[in-house]
Amino acid sequence: MKAPNIKVTPPGPKAKAIVEKDQRYTAPAYGRVYPLVVKEGRGMVIEDVDGNLFLDFMAGIAVASTGHSHPKVVKAIEEQARKFLHICGSDFYYEPMAELAERLSRIAPGRSPKKVFLTNSGTETIEAAFKLARFATKRNHVIAFLGAFHGRTMGALSLTASRSSHRAHFSPLIPDIHHAPYGQADYLEQVLFRYEVTLEEVAAIFVEPILGEGGYIVPPPEFLPRLKELCQRHGILLVVDEIQSGFGRTGKMFACEHWGVEPDILCAAKGIASGMPLGAMIAREEISTWTRSTHGSTFGGNPVACAAALATINLIENGLIKNAGEVGNYLKESLTKLRSLHPRISDVRGLGLMIGVEFAQNDGKPNAKFRDQVMAKSFDQGLLLLSCGESTIRFCPPLIVKRDEVDTAVGIFDAVLTELDG
Repeated sequence: MKAPNIKVTPPGPKAKAIVEKDQRYTAPAYGRVYPLVVKEGRGMVIEDVDGNLFLDFMAGIAVASTGHSHPKVVKAIEEQARKFLHICGSDFYYEPMAELAERLSRIAPGRSPKKVFLTNSGTETIEAAFKLARFATKRNHVIAFLGAFHGRTMGALSLTASRSSHRAHFSPLIPDIHHAPYGQADYLEQVLFRYEVTLEEVAAIFVEPILGEGGYIVPPPEFLPRLKELCQRHGILLVVDEIQSGFGRTGKMFACEHWGVEPDILCAAKGIASGMPLGAMIAREEISTWTRSTHGSTFGGNPVACAAALATINLIENGLIKNAGEVGNYLKESLTKLRSLHPRISDVRGLGLMIGVEFAQNDGKPNAKFRDQVMAKSFDQGLLLLSCGESTIRFCPPLIVKRDEVDTAVGIFDAVLTELDG
């Protein structure tokens, strides 16, 4: 399938009918961004129900790491599905779960022995890390950062601070959570520990090595190492949220490796299993102190999802990390060249295949309206993109993306900007 190829102006008649049915029966909480109704996905290409072909540069929010329906991942899923679908890893044993835990322990940053807890999602992984941090340290307070997105369940939502609308009308949230400006390690000692909470009360610091929903913001190079040093000095656990940035997306297996940081707890999901629901909390063995039945999950570590993850990791290690780094640099360079042509682009930033393009008005204020117009018009032209932050479009394609596909995507993006600038 060669994309893009728009045969019917989206949404076509079949798509409209499904959207109407969805709107009638589906909870209105879902934040649909444009009327894409998927029929099939292969590699970098999505086909909608009206036969339109789209070039995918959003990968189901950075989930389809090996592309859509990679044959090796599908084969692993099929083989496991023929054996058994479920038995509950909280109560019984099976090889795919044990093998995946071993594999994750080995690929996690640092040399410390690790223990793994498997979940269904990124949010559940954050909840597990939250509980373990309090259990292991016997402390209550937790620090997170402004702009961060850690999930939507009540514990994860309490840590999240990327958009006020995520938190509106859900209070009271979990107490003893403090937020600091992202990228400013000095703020913790100069402000938080001076005016709000003592060091001895803090169980953990939760941090994204690169802000995801908050705008694809890369912190100053000293930020993560400073946090690590601070945590080590005061018995605080450093919890690194790699849910969006992990599994090869930034050109390293995990983004924190760019700064040589070993977390006490690492949270992963999204790209771990190429689209199957799975998350993993990887903790240093010495802090994984919780006891039998302290935590659990009926579906976490599902055998089919574990099989998909093992196949995914094989693919990522055998070429896709390198591809993400090399093609990601090419993508960033190509997008950076557009800044001189389109003055509403205020910044191009990121690592690997985690690139954000930010838009601003003439006065420098974020231009969310223009960003949304660009995204919608790109969809009309067959390019799938997603927003993040106040006024940023994220480019997070599957890790299999090639340079010619980057050229196609950037060409469409350039043409859309030219049309809207006019």
